[in-house]
Amino acid sequence: MSFKFIFILLAISGAAGIALGYVLRWLIALGQRGSLELDIKQQILETKERAARIITAAEARTDVIEQNRLKSIGEHEEKLNTTEERLTKKEAFLDEREHNIAEESESVRHREHEAVRLARESKSLIEERRGELARIAHLSQSAARDQLIQNMEQLYEETLLARLQKLEMHGKERFENAARNILATSIQRLGSAVNAEIMSLSVSIPSEEEKGKIIGKEGRNIKAFERATGVDVIIDDAPDRITLSSFDPLRRHIAKIALEELIADGRIQPAKIEMVVERTKKEAAVTIRKKGEEAAYEVGVVGLDPKLIALLGRLSFRTSYGQNVLRHSIEMAHIAGMLAEELGASPTIARAGALLHDIGKAVDHEVQGTHVEIGRRILEKFGVDKKIIQAMQSHHDEYPYETLESIIVQVADSISAGRPGARRDTIERYLERLKELEHLASNFPGVEKVYAVQAGREIRVFVNPGKVSDLAMHHMARDIANQIQEELKYPGEIKVNIIRENRVVEFAR
Repeated sequence: MSFKFIFILLAISGAAGIALGYVLRWLIALGQRGSLELDIKQQILETKERAARIITAAEARTDVIEQNRLKSIGEHEEKLNTTEERLTKKEAFLDEREHNIAEESESVRHREHEAVRLARESKSLIEERRGELARIAHLSQSAARDQLIQNMEQLYEETLLARLQKLEMHGKERFENAARNILATSIQRLGSAVNAEIMSLSVSIPSEEEKGKIIGKEGRNIKAFERATGVDVIIDDAPDRITLSSFDPLRRHIAKIALEELIADGRIQPAKIEMVVERTKKEAAVTIRKKGEEAAYEVGVVGLDPKLIALLGRLSFRTSYGQNVLRHSIEMAHIAGMLAEELGASPTIARAGALLHDIGKAVDHEVQGTHVEIGRRILEKFGVDKKIIQAMQSHHDEYPYETLESIIVQVADSISAGRPGARRDTIERYLERLKELEHLASNFPGVEKVYAVQAGREIRVFVNPGKVSDLAMHHMARDIANQIQEELKYPGEIKVNIIRENRVVEFAR
């Protein structure tokens, strides 16, 4: 019984506990739900308050933005109104200006027509007065002008002459000083004495026996030598000398060396002659190339074609009035480079033009034409710079002076060729040049006597004082100098000296 009772009590207690737990759970859930609703309501209220604040702030910012926008629009409208007013005023000003310009243009056009009319009337009056003066004076306009000029010259001849002399002396001194300084500086910087090299055509022989060997039996050896070298061997009465003659200087050089070697060897026969001449030609070719390379290196000209270098070396065996052409070209290159530095030109172009200015003389005995034209064709063939060709082509006035370097090359040529002892001339050519100078000057009216002095570097002209005035002397000197430049060829320069002397003779009886 007791166990059942206990079990029933436990069952009732469990049921009561369960019921009590359920009631407690319901009460707790009910309390939590009420608290949650309160939280939600509190959050809703806070959210509404925050939203209200945001809306209020946004409305305030919107009002500020709207006010700023309206303010900027107002300012922009004000600027537009100001600009419009200014444009309106400017347009009115331009309209007024255009009207004024139109009025001024019309006034100028009217004055122009009036000026043209007055000019025509003035010209007509001048023509009428000229015609009236010509009718009264019985002189034409040109004759009256000539007579007026002649009278003025006679009236103010001394004043004009003094003024001309003053201007001439002042300008001459100024330009001569500048030119003298430049030339003296260049020549001083060169500082090398280049002597003229004279190519000898004679070969010394030790004895008459050697002369017989050279001639050979029935002239066999001399004929073989002439055939191999292309020169003429002249054996005259001189016991110790044989002369070699040829238009080609290189052939003369080869023949001379070969003949000297044959004489030194002593064995002279046709086979030996041909072998020595052939070997000498090869040695000469090497020597030519070497001389050309040395010349180009000495003056600092680079980039030349090897064949052009060989032609340059051939100038070593060519002379002009006794002056070695290659040494002359090297000297010119040094002088031209120094002048170019002094005058602000291109020293490279000037040196190259001077070095190659006589390149045509290397083959002028083989090709038709002047050495200048031949040289131009050679340089064009080897693709030499056009500026160098322009610099070299004018040294004999065959082409115009296109660049400053061309003038420098011509001046350098005159310096090198005209210095004392540089060149020698034959007596026939010397006398011929003197006769040409005297004959040219004697053809001018009023000339009484003409003398060429100073080896043809000065010409003295004596004029009749009754036919040539002091003022006319200047014109005559200039005309004679110009005609000499145009008609004669000469080295250096020629001084024209006009002499006018009044002599009055009277006898006392």
